[in-house]
Amino acid sequence: MKKIILLLFIASFTWQANAQYPGWGPQSKVVTDSIYSKVLETHRAYTIYLPKSYDTETTRKYPILYLLHGMGGTNTGWFEGQRAKDVMDRLVASGEATEMIIVSPNAGGDFAQGAWNGYYNMPGWSYEDFFYKEFLPYIESTYRVEANKQNRAIAGLSMGANGATGYAQRYSDMYCAVYAISSGMTLPDMPAPPGLPADGKEKMAHLIRSVQQHNCIAYVAGANDTQKQQLRTIQWFVDCGDDDFLLDTNIDFFRAMRANHIPCQFRVRDGGHDNEYWHSGLYLILPFVSRSFGK
Repeated sequence: MKKIILLLFIASFTWQANAQYPGWGPQSKVVTDSIYSKVLETHRAYTIYLPKSYDTETTRKYPILYLLHGMGGTNTGWFEGQRAKDVMDRLVASGEATEMIIVSPNAGGDFAQGAWNGYYNMPGWSYEDFFYKEFLPYIESTYRVEANKQNRAIAGLSMGANGATGYAQRYSDMYCAVYAISSGMTLPDMPAPPGLPADGKEKMAHLIRSVQQHNCIAYVAGANDTQKQQLRTIQWFVDCGDDDFLLDTNIDFFRAMRANHIPCQFRVRDGGHDNEYWHSGLYLILPFVSRSFGK
């Protein structure tokens, strides 16, 4: 009898604690895992955010945001440097963002340690094939994702913003929204940093060449009527700091979109090409994609 009374007391206390202190209930979580890629012939890590209702509403499916990191970064960058989990939890609690799955794949690392960087196919690094033939199908079959255009968005910073923009341009039937922050819409030829080993210099050169070949401004300027109409099916948001060395290329992209009558929100905020700017950008990114889901 005493045992039953004790169990009833614990259950009652837990219910009251969860009601009074919601933080004691189900919580969102961030998990890092990996997938073996036959295309790349190696394991590739990814970090995924699962909303707090994911483990309790076991039949519910969620919209998904693919969040791409910048050059030299990895899959953990958005969750460490930019604190995506904290921002997401705060915005969901305030009603400014809807619950969603957020996933960041690893497409980078330190050039000096021999890492490849980039979201496109290039000699020795068929990352775009990996993303569309292996990674995206794996994520959307492993996790409970609303796997359709209306519930799939993509965003990124710097190199990742170029990747997000380039992917959406050429796979416009897959995304409802794109947010590009501090994007290198294209890049000039750039010297490698001093002291970078030959292998790192070569891989950096491949990256820059791939971005030039997927010039996001040139794509818009040269788009035919069908491509323009496809781009209009996506919600676009471009965001760049007024002290960012990439500001001009973002302005050029917006001008090309405007000249071709493709709706695109454009913001120039106070800031540079740094973690503080990208962290603050999440307060725009997450509500923006939330409003875009389902359209």
